[in-house]
Amino acid sequence: MLLAGDVGGTKTLLGLFERATPRPRLVAAHTYLTNTFTSFDAILDAFTRDVGAPFVVDAAVAGVAGPVVGGVARLTNIMWDVNCAQVAAHLKAPRARLLNDLEAMALGAGVLGPDEMVELQRGVRREDGNAVVIAAGTGLGQAYLHRVNGRLTAMASEGGHAEFAPRTDREMDLVRMLRGVYGRAEVEHVLSGPGLLNLHRFTHNGQVCDAVDGVDPLDAPAHVTRLALEGRCALCAEALSMFVEAYGAEAGNLALRGVATSGVFVGGGIAPKILPALQDGRFLEAFRAKGDMSALVATMPVNVILAAETGLVGAAVAAQELADA
Repeated sequence: MLLAGDVGGTKTLLGLFERATPRPRLVAAHTYLTNTFTSFDAILDAFTRDVGAPFVVDAAVAGVAGPVVGGVARLTNIMWDVNCAQVAAHLKAPRARLLNDLEAMALGAGVLGPDEMVELQRGVRREDGNAVVIAAGTGLGQAYLHRVNGRLTAMASEGGHAEFAPRTDREMDLVRMLRGVYGRAEVEHVLSGPGLLNLHRFTHNGQVCDAVDGVDPLDAPAHVTRLALEGRCALCAEALSMFVEAYGAEAGNLALRGVATSGVFVGGGIAPKILPALQDGRFLEAFRAKGDMSALVATMPVNVILAAETGLVGAAVAAQELADA
């Protein structure tokens, strides 16, 4: 059996897979609220109980929302570590590996079917090019798929923590607000669930809004989005518009950095929920506004990932490669 994990700041998915080419076959999967556990080992124990039958793990791979250094990952939004050696010992697995969560999502994107994505820009997919993945959710993740010896190879990134680049006077004012709150303005402060709330506070200029008044902070981004899409709050709509345009601009920046002529994948939990806003032209207008490089980015295929388990599938792909190595 292959054990795969997608460990996020909000939720963790674990799954058992059987070998299959090119996409391992899912046997069992369970989802857990990450912050209700004190360690990844505790989640593994819960998964073992929930599966309800003994299993032997040939290889285990987990994508983790944070940088992986020396086989250890510190989650960005949860204050506990995941240790590759401990995972292997806990599962009695002969092989184990940790990936950045976007690295796992990038691997999963490569085996998705057409019904698991929505096209934003058809473009012209080159078989000799690179690809990139950008995903806004609890945080903002980015990853590259570099073409090496004819094959796309996932490369991790922490680009979501790079500085946010304002394009308009309005965004420059936003940066001033963010610097006052955080000391710096990074991309994740804008493009994430908490980032949408930052935009909401900015457009409301500190005034109370029914969308978030008394609402749990974890649920507030969804409330802002709903009022914006339904046209019930003009300032919520402005916050979502700024989010979509900034998302398109950053996706275009990443596409240029990776020369993503094989495709740009927009993942994460937010994109499917705001799909109508991503499809109305604002995202692509910002994506393509790259001066001399506008013609290049206009040829890059852009797709929104709908499959919530993409990172889990990518971890399973990596586990299968690890088991067969």
